[in-house]
Amino acid sequence: MPRKGRVTKRTITPDPKYNDQIVAKFVNCIMKRGKKSLAESIFYDSLDIINKSTKKDSLEVFKQALDNVKPVLEVKSKRIGGATYQVPIEVSSDRRTSLAMRWIINYAKARKGKSMGEKLAQEIIDASKGEGTSVKKKEDVHKMAEANKAFAHYR
Repeated sequence: MPRKGRVTKRTITPDPKYNDQIVAKFVNCIMKRGKKSLAESIFYDSLDIINKSTKKDSLEVFKQALDNVKPVLEVKSKRIGGATYQVPIEVSSDRRTSLAMRWIINYAKARKGKSMGEKLAQEIIDASKGEGTSVKKKEDVHKMAEANKAFAHYR
């Protein structure tokens, strides 16, 4: 929490190949230790693999996968009178996209496969179809929020 004023959101420059901010944000999430060129090559390789295997526009498949993974509700711990309740809340649009990106990348890393590009491509293809571990994570978060709907009045 800053002492002086609100923190302004930084704007991300769109990526050079597709001229898209979401792609640039995704590449930044993949990036480790400032190695952006490596992250870009991983992502672009995965898009090439998606294009070859699905015969569809890879960017559309990627955006469909993100939309399928974005959560609408999540639970937040709230302490009231000595007890901690899991209170369901709606997720803001920025947090939705960042959670979806994080889940896709983390579950792609956890996959068994040859290279990160292939694992990421397979996770994106599965997410665009509405299956895979990242979509399962979203459904688990929604189930948790639905199960704790009784505590929604603590918002």
